[in-house]
This record gives sequence, C-alpha cells and structure tokens, in this order.
Amino acid sequence: MSVKIKAVAKQLPQYSRNTADVIPLLDVWLEGQDERFIRKVKKIFEGAAVDKRYSIMDPVEVFSSATFEEKNDIYTREVILLGEKVLQNALEKAQWKPTDLDYIITVSCTGIMIPSLDAYLVNKLQLRQDIVRLPVTEMGCAAGISGMIYARNFLASNPGKRAAVIAVESPTATFQLDDYSMANIVSAAIFGDGAACALLSSHEDDDGPEILADEMYHFYDNIHMMGFKLVNTGLQMVLDVEVPETIASHFPDIIHPFLAKNGLTIEDIDHLIFHPGGKKIIQTVEDLFGGMGKNIDDTKEVLRLYGNMSSATVLYVLERIMDNQPKPGEKGLMLSFGPGFSAQRILLEF
Repeated sequence: MSVKIKAVAKQLPQYSRNTADVIPLLDVWLEGQDERFIRKVKKIFEGAAVDKRYSIMDPVEVFSSATFEEKNDIYTREVILLGEKVLQNALEKAQWKPTDLDYIITVSCTGIMIPSLDAYLVNKLQLRQDIVRLPVTEMGCAAGISGMIYARNFLASNPGKRAAVIAVESPTATFQLDDYSMANIVSAAIFGDGAACALLSSHEDDDGPEILADEMYHFYDNIHMMGFKLVNTGLQMVLDVEVPETIASHFPDIIHPFLAKNGLTIEDIDHLIFHPGGKKIIQTVEDLFGGMGKNIDDTKEVLRLYGNMSSATVLYVLERIMDNQPKPGEKGLMLSFGPGFSAQRILLEF
C-alpha cells in the first residue's frame, strides 16, 4: 500500500531573539563566573551557526528563576496553542478537513502533560470521536521521523486513511539556571522552540512524495550519550561531547545497508533531509558526503534560521525541500538521531 506525504507545515512561537541580542543576557546569567569561562560561553553561542531562535517565553523569562512547575505550565499552555495552529496550517495546505483524519500522532519530549497534546487537539479542532491517538514522548530529536514511521505502518495496513504527525518542542523550557555545565550551555546555544506537522495518506486520491522504506538503527551501549535527567528544577539536559564522533563512526552502517536493501546507493540520493543536531554534526555529515557532490544546505539553513527544535526540526527541512518541488522520480533520505542512542531513516521518492 502506497503511503505519501501530502503536506508539511510549521508554526513558530511568538518570542524570538537574534543571537547578538542573547549575548547581553549571558552577562546577567554568568555574573560572578570566571572571565575566561564567560568568554568561552559567549564564543559557544557566537559559533553555534544559529542566527536566531524562537521561544514560547520571553528570553528574559528563560533566564529567570522560575520553578519547574511554572515553566511546565507555560509549556503546556503554549504547546496546545502551537499544536492547534500548526495542525490547522497543514490541513489548509492539504485542503483537508479536521474530520478527514483517522490517526493523530503527537510528539514532544521537552515537557510533561497528561492528558497528552493529541487529546486537546481532538477537542480544539473537533476531530472525529473514533480517531486513533498516539502520543510519542522520550524519543528526543529522533521522534519526528519516529512518528512518521508509526504513521506509515498504520496507513500501509489501512488503505484510504489519513494521518497527522505533530511535533511541538520547547527546549528553552528545559534551561537550567544554576547549571553551568557544557551540556546546559551547548544546548542553550543551539536549541530553539518550534512546531511542525506532516500529513500522510494511503488514500488513492492524495499526492505527494511516497515513503518507499523506513528503518530504525539502535546503537549498543550508548544510553548515556543524550537525554534528560528529571531533577527538582526540571528536565536537565544530558549531552555527551562524543555524540558527533559516535555518529560518524556508525554512519556507514546507518546509511549504506539501508539503501542497499532498496537497490540504491548514496549516489542515487538527490536530497539529504537531515536533522540539524548542531554545527559539529553538520560538519561531520559534510565531511562524509561533500566529496560525493551531496549537500545539506537546507539542513544548515534551518539550523541558522531557527536552531535545533528537537523532533520538529527535520520536518522544517522536509518542508523546505517539498516547497522547492523536486523533480518526479528524485529520491530523498530523511535521517535523525536521538536518545537511546538511535537513528531513524525514511526513504522518499518525489
């Protein structure tokens, strides 16, 4: 059963700051710290390849001593608003009605809410009362593609159905005011908030790039590399400095066997739709594939314009590529990484 991506849309929060405007806030946050350390932190922000980031709260509020409860309350309120808007954006793009949806998957790892976002969207948009719901949490940056894989599996078994995958993330809500570790600093420098929605279909009348294959890849013995630790002040970032090198060492096993199973090589791929985890990961990918004439310009541009928005980010890259209308028959490879440690892949044909 053919499954296609009908539309992808995004929605950004109301607050934003250019990186240059964030630097003065660092002086307040780092007051009393060693001058060399302060210079190092500022250099990390300035060299993160992120020109601008968006947030569900005013940046001044991000650097405040709000409690976990207060920040999570903001997260819950704003995630519902963003989720509603981005789903509406996608439905308008696809010219679908809310009641056309048979399956809804919501993705987020940067806050805690029960009922989950999908329950609120059922009420906000008056989705069908028999819609199948699946909230996906705790999969980090990989979850945008994970949600698409779950949607494809559902649709491939159910012809004539339609699904929405909605990723809404607020990494800024996880910032730890009294944590001066590199993990907290680097995550603050590269992450931003945002929402995205992909609509998928097994309906014969729907067009769009077809998902030819999908697969997950799990790294052994690397659970420590990425994630969150739940502490009294919220979700504390876990981010090992060896992440880029670990990804690079596994890249051949992640990419080539997956393509070979589908009768392809990397040379057959026209569009690399990679999650922009950060500047170092982008450099790693460019070092591996630049010599083959492949580029990840859209991935770099999404990082520059918005930062790493966790699970939603790869959908921003996909939207850019779909909006440029690739030629029929061209192939695309989606890839993202997340806690576990894991890599998720989707093969597309436009």
